[in-house]
Parts: sequence; C-alpha cells; structure tokens
Amino acid sequence: MANRRFLIISDVHANMEALSAVLRAVSRRRYDKAICLGDLVGYGANPDGVVSRLRKIPRMVIVRGNHDKVAAGLASPENFNAAAKRSAEWTASKLSKENLAFLRRLPQGPVELGEGITICHGTMVDEDAYLFSDYDAYEIFKCCAFDVCFFGHSHYPCAFKQAGGSIEFIQLRGESHELILEKGARILINPGSVGQPRDRNPLASFGEYYPDSRRFVLKRVSYAMEKARMKIIKAGLPENLGNRLLAGT
Repeated sequence: MANRRFLIISDVHANMEALSAVLRAVSRRRYDKAICLGDLVGYGANPDGVVSRLRKIPRMVIVRGNHDKVAAGLASPENFNAAAKRSAEWTASKLSKENLAFLRRLPQGPVELGEGITICHGTMVDEDAYLFSDYDAYEIFKCCAFDVCFFGHSHYPCAFKQAGGSIEFIQLRGESHELILEKGARILINPGSVGQPRDRNPLASFGEYYPDSRRFVLKRVSYAMEKARMKIIKAGLPENLGNRLLAGT
C-alpha cells in the first residue's frame, strides 16, 4: 500500500526563524504535497524572505489568509486591531514586486485537493471566519461535503470530528499528537501556527498527513524565539508582537 505524506503548515506570519526551524526538522523527509493554509505574512519581521522561502518549496499548495489579502491591497485593514494594522502597512512596504504579485494571485479557500481533502484559511464558508466551537464545526459539517478539511486562522491546534450524529472536539497537545480517522468519520483539523502559536505553547506547530491511512500527526519544534522577537522590535513594530512569541499567546 502507498504511504503518501503531506506537510501541513499555517500562519507563518513572517517569522523566518520559526519557518526555518520547521523546514530543518523535515529536511530529510519526502512529501508528496506541501500545504500552507494562509497568512504567510503579518506580525513578523521577515515578510519578503518568508514568501520567497515558501515559493521554493516543491509541490506546495497555498490558500490566502486575511493578512495576505490586506498586505497585498486586496482588502481593507478596518477590522484589524492597531498592532495588526500597523504590521500590515509595514509589511506592504517591505514586499518585493514579485512577492506582492504572488500574494495577490493566491487562491481564496476553500480549495479541493481531491480524495475528499479540502483546505481553507478560516472556514469553508467564510475565509475570514474563526472556527472555535462545536457549533461552528456543526455548521460546516452540515453544509459542506468533505472527508478531511485542514484550516488555520485561529493559531490553535485542534480537531473537530464527526462520527455518526456526534461532534467531538480534540485538543492537539504536546510535542507530538497522532490522530487516526476511522472509516465513515469526517474531520476538521487545525495544525496550529508556525510563526505565532496561541495555545500557550510557544513552539512552532505543524502537521503531517498520511492520506492512505488517514493519519494525522501534529508536531512542535523549538526555534530562535528571542531572535524573532528582537527583529520585530528593531523593525519598529509593536513590541507586544514580539513579546507574545515567548508566551505562545
């Protein structure tokens, strides 16, 4: 039986130190597909470098995030808080013409990858909406056809599984957490954030999915958080954007 493997990342947020650590951790592994669930930029100090790095990953499929849209001039920052708005404006000024054009071309989710697999940034019905609760998940399961959906945006590693008539919320904790999706079940999976985790675990978060066995593994890796924090502060961005990296909030 085939044993294909997909790399799943999300919410890098211009954090080169975190992205580099993830890519080092998987450098000896072969992936049949790499997936990024949006928000390549925003908050962090290396937007241009991160976009360039992600563009070089083989077999990469990316959907846009809300920070990508705003930095690329495709949406207004009116719904952003002051720190996010300041970061978006700064980010737009730091992107090369090529990388700005790349962000503008990113597809809006949901994107179907085949075999019942769908990817999006927020939810399958609204790319900017947050999926936090059982009821949010119920609404998606009710109206959308999929077996596995990977989503980002909340920076919180978790899953919602529908089996029969019930929905189970699963927190993905620790430095490694494995899920196996049984026959007949459907699942929404958030691999957490590479560049700005918010589950009080500051380690960069990402996932691997094995479609032939319907197995997902969440992984966490350490990175140079203090270096990433100081880059944000030296760039003149809001200090809290750097400080929160150390707390994972």
